[in-house]
Amino acid sequence: MTAARKLAAILAADVVGYSRLAGADEERILARLRALRSDLIDPTIAVHNGRVVKRTGDGSIVEFRSAVDAVRCAVEVQNAMVERNAGVPEDRRIVFRIGIHVGDVVEEADGDLMGDGVNVAARLEGISEPGGVCLSGAAYEQVRDKIKETFVDLGEKDLKNIARPVRVHALMPEAAGPPQTSAGPAQEKSGAPHLSIVVLPFANLGGDPDQEYFVDGVTESLTTDLSRIPGAFVIARNTAFTFKGKPVQAKQLGRELGVRYALEGSVQAGSNRMRVNAQLIDTETGAHVWAERFDKPRADLFDMQDKIISRLARAVGVELVAAEGRRAERKQPHEMDAIDFAMRGLACLNRPESMENLKEARIHFEAALKIDERNVQARIGLSYSQFGEVRRFASTNPAEQLGLGETAITKALAFAPDNAQAHYVQAELWHASGAPERALREFELAISLDRNLAAAYAGAGFEKVLMGQAEETEGYVSEAMRLSPRDPGLDRWIGRIGIAANSTRPPNDCADRSGLIHTCR
Repeated sequence: MTAARKLAAILAADVVGYSRLAGADEERILARLRALRSDLIDPTIAVHNGRVVKRTGDGSIVEFRSAVDAVRCAVEVQNAMVERNAGVPEDRRIVFRIGIHVGDVVEEADGDLMGDGVNVAARLEGISEPGGVCLSGAAYEQVRDKIKETFVDLGEKDLKNIARPVRVHALMPEAAGPPQTSAGPAQEKSGAPHLSIVVLPFANLGGDPDQEYFVDGVTESLTTDLSRIPGAFVIARNTAFTFKGKPVQAKQLGRELGVRYALEGSVQAGSNRMRVNAQLIDTETGAHVWAERFDKPRADLFDMQDKIISRLARAVGVELVAAEGRRAERKQPHEMDAIDFAMRGLACLNRPESMENLKEARIHFEAALKIDERNVQARIGLSYSQFGEVRRFASTNPAEQLGLGETAITKALAFAPDNAQAHYVQAELWHASGAPERALREFELAISLDRNLAAAYAGAGFEKVLMGQAEETEGYVSEAMRLSPRDPGLDRWIGRIGIAANSTRPPNDCADRSGLIHTCR
């Protein structure tokens, strides 16, 4: 492929005073930039159909299909940064300047862009106010009647190394819509994503340096496992470890990293036992949402670490959903988005299963899908709620409900083919349809995608009974019980072990030659 010319909307951005920020604490500023890119900037670019052409340390060049997309992306990022910087000391704030131009560019074979179209955008970024956005006259003409923001005409400006003066229109920082504060409990104070969390480095209470690798391993493994939760945003390990050994305030941490929750903990080793404490904190209020202690005999350290982490990840995942459900309950229905409704529905499904909980969950999932038909969690939950009624023998039309469940889960898998929960629900539907081999394959696929999905282990164990391999059931179900020892489905899981044991029992005086069990007194 040779270089080709085209017309493009180009956005150029960089960090104000990056050298000063990096000089004060380079490791921390790089970690915060990485978190902002993965949490805010890259997703916003994707939503507005942008393509990152290149990154230049603290800056970026981004191509958009239209000037409207570019401006909407810029405004959204700058508004979010106002929220992220609230409460952060001024000398530690990350502030962007953005310039946007529509012009002729040359696209190289590797996708890089060259030419005046890029150069003008970069020069506009250079003259933008901190936190502001500057548009060329060409870009402004494309958006003037299509966006609600008001731009100020700064007249023609001479830009460095640009042959002719360029007319400049600026969206000043104060015009970017700083968030309005409210004391009302329903008002969200944080623009952080749902299910967003940072796992802070666990403390080594014993102080034994030989134990440090184990303590760090707990933090790293837990970060990895929580990242598998569908819809979760987990701050990367490299960023989290910049806080190791440093006192942090939960509220400030939430603002800096853009997360709603922080998980902190400690490890204390004795001669014979290992104790792990963990606390989940709401970074908006600083309140403890949940706390747990794991006390295990000190045997093989790596085996023990695996067992602690898998149980902890499972418990934290449930608590995150419950906490998000409680957040949504504080809102009025018109303030809730699709994710709010989906979280409320999932919180209902995490309660002990009942017809009331299944029906309430379905109402929330259907409300979520009215807002966003692509919401994967809502489709998974809707499918599960349909199947749940059939499993409880409460359905008046099992075939219809299984069909509705199959439609919902098929769409969920089309949107998210690697979603472990979606494969788990697909497995349950295959089970209800009388296809144990297919169900087992789906259960095992779900386990391969999320090794902490306790219900998938329990489901696979029961399929083993139906396939005449009941001797393998207990291993699967025992793993489910280890992962989720207080699970609402625990009674059913124990029952499956009993069914398996009965299936493998040899014929005795209570059986005829066919092996069928008769009633014994």
